Amino acid sequence: MEAVVGLFVMLLGVSHGVETHCDGRQNGTQCFGALGGTLVLQLMDKASEIHKYQWSKNRTIILEGNNNKTSFNRIENRSFFTPSNGTLRINNLIRTDGGKYKLETFGSDGKSSGSRVRQLTIQAPVSSVLLVHECLSHGERKVSCSSEGADSPQYSWTLDGDTLTDSQLLGGNNETNIITLKQDVSGRLVCSVRNDVSSHSKEETVSTCGFIFINCTSANGTHISQWVFAADNTLCIETTASPTNTPTLPDVRTLTTAVCVLAALVLLLVVGVSVVCAQKKKRENKPKEEDDQELTYSEVRIGPRPGRQMKQRAEEEVEYGEVKFSQRPRPNVEPAADECVYAKQ
Repeated sequence: MEAVVGLFVMLLGVSHGVETHCDGRQNGTQCFGALGGTLVLQLMDKASEIHKYQWSKNRTIILEGNNNKTSFNRIENRSFFTPSNGTLRINNLIRTDGGKYKLETFGSDGKSSGSRVRQLTIQAPVSSVLLVHECLSHGERKVSCSSEGADSPQYSWTLDGDTLTDSQLLGGNNETNIITLKQDVSGRLVCSVRNDVSSHSKEETVSTCGFIFINCTSANGTHISQWVFAADNTLCIETTASPTNTPTLPDVRTLTTAVCVLAALVLLLVVGVSVVCAQKKKRENKPKEEDDQELTYSEVRIGPRPGRQMKQRAEEEVEYGEVKFSQRPRPNVEPAADECVYAKQ
């Protein structure tokens, strides 16, 4: 029973089309080639180790040789065989190149020493991707993805780098070319299209269609729970946002910032009041200057003693003495403007 070998295809971009590689050294290999592109096919290890070989399609010999010499090549105008490494390079692939191929080897006695069969499929590559989207009547967004001329295209979707999930879809799935996004879905949408020979992708930034979800009771008592166009909403005065429009992290940060600012203002107010009180108390406790000392003057008059004759009337003399008193707290009631103390002798 023939073993089926897993497919290994390498995609390379070349100037004249897409280049694919296929290892066909084992029986049952499935190979793919791009229409108009190039196929590099590993037929054998070394042709020098094989006495004679024939590579044919539907019993029509395509390539024939022995040891290190190629004796016949039906498509030599667009192909080249390298005996040293056993690879066949075919350029400008056409639809008729597809089909079942057989490689048969022969010993020196002319008898068959083995054969291997491989299937070659030619596909038109994915050249470009077209992405079209539109809003539907209830706020959904329909998106279609297509690739002109590609054979057997396969589709996949991502939103903001993550695979699109069924919870974000009202119609279609991640592997269909037409999907319907729910009313609250927005972001960077990417459609990728590939087949067995090439792949391309297209990106679009999609937004919501301007609908909001209301959940309220109208003036006539009717309960309303549905999506409506925000600009034309007259059903309810108060609405409940869509479950996905819950407060987000930026809202919490804004509230936290406001609380911190308020706390800082209160702290500054407390510090300011404390500084003012401290300055006032300092002024009250400051020692008074020497100018606050009170001076008391006394007037002393000297006259003639009684009973003594004086030849000449002594000139009256007035002597002033200055008396300093230590500092003391002043009374609350201010003294009279011209207060003086006199003593007579």
